[in-house]
Amino acid sequence: MKKLRNAALLIVVAVICASVGLYASHRGNPADSPETQALNRLLSQSMPDASGQQQSLAQWKGKPLVVNFWATWCGPCVEEMPELTALQQEIAPVQILGIGVDSQDNIAKFAQKYQIRYPLYVAGTGATDLLRQFGNQAGGLPFTALVGKDGKVKKIYLGRLKFDELRQDLSQL
Repeated sequence: MKKLRNAALLIVVAVICASVGLYASHRGNPADSPETQALNRLLSQSMPDASGQQQSLAQWKGKPLVVNFWATWCGPCVEEMPELTALQQEIAPVQILGIGVDSQDNIAKFAQKYQIRYPLYVAGTGATDLLRQFGNQAGGLPFTALVGKDGKVKKIYLGRLKFDELRQDLSQL
């Protein structure tokens, strides 16, 4: 009788452990993270590019990405743009995307002046809602999300990028 009770207790403990493990792995799944949900909403949209042409951001689904929210009036954003342009050549097949919190005209002039070599999209003032969805409640810029090819946000960065850190994170994709 004692052996039967111990076996039943062991089974109950095993079931509880398995259930807790399954629940924890599901809760910890980055696909369910608010950042990844925000990314999915972003990639389901269309936005004008720097030349004013409407583009579907769905074209970037399934690709590793560096999504950088920026503005022409943001000093740290402007400082990191040349480094992001240079980085784009180093990190293929990872794609950098710039989401501008500005007007199409300002972004077009900026892109031409600084020879930005990765896609820039115009989110305008609507980007504030996007930033909040990514967890950036204050709306601070620059703000960047690192995305794996699995479509999951791996890391977010608030403020000017530290490119050594970003390169290290990119190497782990």
